[in-house]
Amino acid sequence: MSKNFDVIVIGGGPGGYIAAIRAAQLGFTTACVDEWKNDKGGPAPGGTCTNVGCIPSKALLQSSEHYEHAAKHFAEHGIGLKSLSIDVAKMVARKDQVVKQNNDGILYLFKKNKVSFFHGRGSFVKAVDGGYQIAVGDELLTGKQVVVATGSSARALPGLPFDEDKILSNDGALRIGAVPKKLGVIGAGVIGLEMGSVWRRLGAEVQVLEALPAFLGAADEQIAKEAQKAFAKQGLKVELGVKIGEIKTGAKGVSVAYADAKGAEKTLDVDKLIVSIGRVPNTTGLNPEAVGLKLDERGAIVVDDECRTNLPGVWAVGDVVRGPMLAHKAEEEGVAVAERIAGQHGHVDFGLIPWVLYTSPEIAWVGKTEQQLKAEGRAYKAGTFPFMANGRARALGDTTGMVKFLADAATDEILGVHIVGPMASELIAEACVAMAFKASSEDIARICHAHPSLAESVKEAALAVDKRTLNF
Repeated sequence: MSKNFDVIVIGGGPGGYIAAIRAAQLGFTTACVDEWKNDKGGPAPGGTCTNVGCIPSKALLQSSEHYEHAAKHFAEHGIGLKSLSIDVAKMVARKDQVVKQNNDGILYLFKKNKVSFFHGRGSFVKAVDGGYQIAVGDELLTGKQVVVATGSSARALPGLPFDEDKILSNDGALRIGAVPKKLGVIGAGVIGLEMGSVWRRLGAEVQVLEALPAFLGAADEQIAKEAQKAFAKQGLKVELGVKIGEIKTGAKGVSVAYADAKGAEKTLDVDKLIVSIGRVPNTTGLNPEAVGLKLDERGAIVVDDECRTNLPGVWAVGDVVRGPMLAHKAEEEGVAVAERIAGQHGHVDFGLIPWVLYTSPEIAWVGKTEQQLKAEGRAYKAGTFPFMANGRARALGDTTGMVKFLADAATDEILGVHIVGPMASELIAEACVAMAFKASSEDIARICHAHPSLAESVKEAALAVDKRTLNF
């Protein structure tokens, strides 16, 4: 006997659980299906983000930052320590507790919003009158509308599967039981830099190998160079333009053969190797062929600008479709799809999705980079302000980096804001709001900002567009 719903969401990550909650708020009978298990076999909704991504990595980054402050910076504040140690097992246990709190929070939200939760893998069975049949284990559900939010999986190197012992994905990188003496990272993207930063702070010698010739090619070039300089100063080694060769695992660790940017053959011997070369859409077990759901050559579900698939009443959001693989992008799409199902005009502005790396310094941006504006031939003005000239940053003891504004040369509309430095992940929100309202750099420059605050650097960078900074 099938259970009937107005909306069935397959996947309980940021895109899925948010879509389910919004659909329920709009009055639809809603089910959410998710198979993620905790270590006791119970439900653990939240997807990659909550379980092996955004949330646990931030917990470890916070722990490792505390350790580094104690080891290197407490003395500056007059705080003395007789001895310092790191209990990795306790640090990981705290991370696990943070994850559990988020899992439990989502289950509470389902209950609060009357979303029916089904623990298991959801897969298409067939199209039926007025909807689609979805199997979850031995249960059958029927939904008039189906939202696929099955996320993504770590991409492995060809012929080198993850064993999560020596060859690690983001999952294994979050569960290392002791600080490795030498840690290798392939891929200088978000995951590679964040995980490399965690273990570097705790004492590992970390070497990052990146195939691309430019560091953080998606970021503004000036910001990326500032970040690279800061990482090098910290001791995080990043080698660009490499070509990875044979990788061997043995009793003692991992050996990586590679050619450097000049073609010289080299070998990197490490205790553990994190492979972070991107992610692939996850449709494993979804059974899309049962209903004729169209996938592209990458395995992503094909959707239009409004997240509609080729099938009536079937939608897809988040990492399993085109666009950046970001949790907040998935959430915005999830809300928009639920509202579109209700006949409303759900909206996502892909040009205003912020990007953040939670390293130290943090890196965040929204809108166009300077190199993109040059390529487009668009006339622009730029303004920068360094954190070394900000009183709050000095008091924090963290003056690395800058805020950068890019504005239209004629209209002064803000086209992009780029930040490398303390709390960039929080400061970028002001830029997102400003750009959503089509603000000019002068608008931000004329708004009163609290003193002393890091946010004053945002105002000063806006002033710099007109070459009238007040504190630099």
